[in-house]
Amino acid sequence: MNFEYTDRSKELQAQIADFMQQHIFPLEKAYFDFTDEHPWQVYPEIERLKSLAKKAGLWNLFLPPNYGDWSPGLSNLEYAPLAALMGQVVWASKVFNCSAPDTGNMEVLSKYGTPEQQAQWLQPLMDGQIRSAFLMTEPQVASSDATNIETSIVRDGEEYVINGHKWWSSGAMHPYTKMYIIMGKTDPTAPRHAQQSMIIVPANTPGIKIIRPLKVYGAYESPEGHAEIALENVRVPASNLLVGEGSGFQIAQGRLGPGRIHHCMRLIGAAERALQLMCKRVSERTTFGKEVSQYSSIRQEIAKSRCEIEQARLLTLSAADKIDRFGVKAAKDLIAMIKIVVPNMTCTVVDRAIQAHGGMGVCQDTPLANFWIYGRAIRIADGPDEVHMYQLGRNTIKQVLAGG
Repeated sequence: MNFEYTDRSKELQAQIADFMQQHIFPLEKAYFDFTDEHPWQVYPEIERLKSLAKKAGLWNLFLPPNYGDWSPGLSNLEYAPLAALMGQVVWASKVFNCSAPDTGNMEVLSKYGTPEQQAQWLQPLMDGQIRSAFLMTEPQVASSDATNIETSIVRDGEEYVINGHKWWSSGAMHPYTKMYIIMGKTDPTAPRHAQQSMIIVPANTPGIKIIRPLKVYGAYESPEGHAEIALENVRVPASNLLVGEGSGFQIAQGRLGPGRIHHCMRLIGAAERALQLMCKRVSERTTFGKEVSQYSSIRQEIAKSRCEIEQARLLTLSAADKIDRFGVKAAKDLIAMIKIVVPNMTCTVVDRAIQAHGGMGVCQDTPLANFWIYGRAIRIADGPDEVHMYQLGRNTIKQVLAGG
């Protein structure tokens, strides 16, 4: 395995690093101050920043070459370090139109959408004109097993009628969100992994009721947010179905592979920034007549953090490389590994940085609290730790017994 970045990736890394220094870091705190005071409103500078990113060619960088004309031509391995740079500020990826859940929805639409669906929904998403949400998780069932999903999608002539109850619908609160991709069951009697389907639903369709926004560790994560939503006799054209009845599970599995690379690399960027902040903080403070950086325990925490970040990075690059060369299915064990390792690593490293900052580490004066929330939430999102460990353990036993 050769993880040496291509010249194009290196050039883009330099451009994004420069963009972050010039345009993102100076506004990092102002963004959060605004969203705290104006929930569900878009920070006024975002559109200007998006325009600058577009002009600089730093736009829609996430789609790998197998997505055809929709792709900028970067492999997952080439894109990975770009995601890490964006992850240094939790809201930066949206400036480059590389933020979830839009990235996952764009992957789905570019890979599985009809030309009509792509013209209506994918192109505006790629242009950054609209936002989107993905509705899968439900409060009544353990949604870590997607076969438990109960929302019904029933054919009625030339329409589908959708009834269900969703929550943790990321992006649904954003004022620019115009469409949802919803996962539900079209045939509860079909084989277990062929019951589910995905369908496009315009956000203004009658029968959609946003019950409430959900807080993540006390924060709304405005303006995207996470919503609890009731779907009551929601009717959409039958042509809004993606691929065909029973394809939902297949689409979901393909959607989550590259998305987990993105999340993990952003988290690695967050962990790197936390370590940088920790190093600066302990070099600026004195306790009991001694600079904090001189304490052996602090140096050990910094050394362990650096080791853990590098281990997580190499594991994630290995997963990205395997997806590029052999596809998501062949990389499933590595994808499970990074999903287990990286969020836990991030929480650990960020927690050390918080501790080193003392009271400053838990308030709004640093990005550390937001980094920790992001890492902790991803231990549940896109499949909780336990599911990935269960599957990875099962696969490992099979491989060993088979002599693999």
